[in-house]
Parts: sequence; structure tokens; C-alpha cells
Amino acid sequence: MKAVLCKAFGPPESLVIEDVEALKPGKGQVVISVKACGVNFPDTLIIQGKYQSKPLFPFIPGSEVAGIVKELGEGVDTFKIGRGVIAYIGVGGFAEEVIAEAAQLISIPQNMQFTTASAFVLTYGTSHHALKDRAQLKPGETLLVLGAAGGVGLAAIEIGSVMGARVIAAASSAEKLEVCKQHGADEVINYATEDLRDRIKQLTGGKGVDVAFDPVGGDYSESALRSMAWGGRFLVIGFAAGDIPRIPLNLPLLKSCSIVGVFWGSFMERDPKHGQENIHELITWFAEGKLKPHVSATYPLEHAAEALNDLMERKVTGKAVLVTDKE
Repeated sequence: MKAVLCKAFGPPESLVIEDVEALKPGKGQVVISVKACGVNFPDTLIIQGKYQSKPLFPFIPGSEVAGIVKELGEGVDTFKIGRGVIAYIGVGGFAEEVIAEAAQLISIPQNMQFTTASAFVLTYGTSHHALKDRAQLKPGETLLVLGAAGGVGLAAIEIGSVMGARVIAAASSAEKLEVCKQHGADEVINYATEDLRDRIKQLTGGKGVDVAFDPVGGDYSESALRSMAWGGRFLVIGFAAGDIPRIPLNLPLLKSCSIVGVFWGSFMERDPKHGQENIHELITWFAEGKLKPHVSATYPLEHAAEALNDLMERKVTGKAVLVTDKE
């Protein structure tokens, strides 16, 4: 089978595509014939050695796949060969086949395509866990989403709307903000042309926002934190801007607000039962038409480096997905 390999930490151009041995499932595992694999910001970090975990070389990037069950390992009776499934696997997704634990698989709803399925679990799972479990977002509260046109950003807009919040989306261009409006944003801020704090003050009548969702980091984090309402919750999702902010700790004191970390992958490992319940709720919302994942670009497996570069250069709105032609 073909796979994209990382043999040494470096930029996307250092990845190579090679034929590797076909996979065999162990006890409790399945082999999935991959149809699509989501491309996520952590993939850009892990190939450069900048992520929390560092797999042994050589490894295959890619953490969320959608495909068809090809082979069953010993003791697997919950899925049949030919079943469409989603799997979150950490690494291994940029390939024609992957191995996954059967207990972690999610059946693809009948009305969900493979490309959509591969762009669903990580982004919506992260945003849902952040807003529901970590922020405990309430109907009528105001939610600010930074980096709102990215994968987790658009998911946060949609989920915040479903949960009854007033959603303010912040992004860097009019085109991106138009996509945010299409996905349910009530108000928008172009932080390339507008002052973030002044605009938040205008939109909230000086009250500030109850919840800030920040997957970006960099210069806008402190401005958003200074714009929190009393008792607000500032969600730390990630650092797509590349810089980890140094926050003055007097700010949460003055606002009586909380800075709350969100690490969805670790949450799924530590509390899989709750995690599966969350995913079931998300799939229900998708089936009801409340969630509409936005895949702005698809790439063949051979163009994995291009997909990663486009993500790093912020050319992707919503999600980018690698697709295979493997039957």
C-alpha cells in the first residue's frame, strides 16, 4: 500500500510517499481501507517535532480517517467487512490503509460522505468538548470565536449556535467572514482592518464576551482576554499563529474570569465513555441538519505536502482533506 512517511523532522516538503507492507490487524483491531483523511493543524506540528508527542521514525502523519472496514482482527464482532467507519488514530492516516482499535470506531451515518466524515470528529469533537464540558456555555451567552474560518472555528460557530449562544466570529478577511456568516455567526469582526477590543466593546455594549474560543494564540489572545465579561471563560485551544502568549495574570483577577485549557485527545483517552456520548450527540445534530462541515479543498495522497503548506499559510477555510482512489 502507499503511505506518506515522515523519516526526519522537517517541513512538508521533507515527506516522502512510498509503498509499505500491507497491514494485519491484531486482537480487537480492524484494518480500514482509507477513502479520506482530514488534514489538521497538529499534523503540521508533529512532522516538525513541535507537537506534545513525538512518534518514532519513520511514521505516517494523519489522525482522522474515514473509510471501509477491510479486515477484522480476532474477537471483533461489532463491525462487518464493508462497513463505513470513522477512526481517530493519532498517526497513520496519510495512507491507503490504517489499523484502528475496533472499540474506538464510529459508524458513518448514511447521509455523510467520506470526505465530510474525515473532517468531522477532531474539529467538532474539540469544539463541542470546549464549549459544553470546559466552558459550560449557556443559552443567551455571548461567544467570541477567534480564527473563526478554520476547522475548529467554524465548528465552534455552529455548535455555539446550536447551544443558544450569540456568536461573534473574528477572522482576517471579508471572504472568510462571509463563510462564518453562512455557518451561523451573528456578528463578525475583521481583525485585519478593525480593532478587536473596540469592536467587541461595541457589539456587547461594554459588557464583554462570556466565552472566548482561541485556537490561534499570538497577538489577539490578550486583547480577547481583556474583553471578557465578569465571570467569563477563556478557552485555550491551540496556537495556530505559532506564538504562545505570555498572559498578565492580573487580567483573570480583575475580570474574575477563568483561563481554561482544552485538550480533546487526552480527554478522549481519559474519559472514553463521555467522549463517545459527545460524539453521538454531534452525529445526531448532523443528522438533524444542524451541523454542516465545510471542506474547502481536497488533495490526492501524493499532494500531502501541498495540503499541509496550504494549512500553514492559512489558505484553507474550514478543512482540507486527502483522498485516495483505493477501492
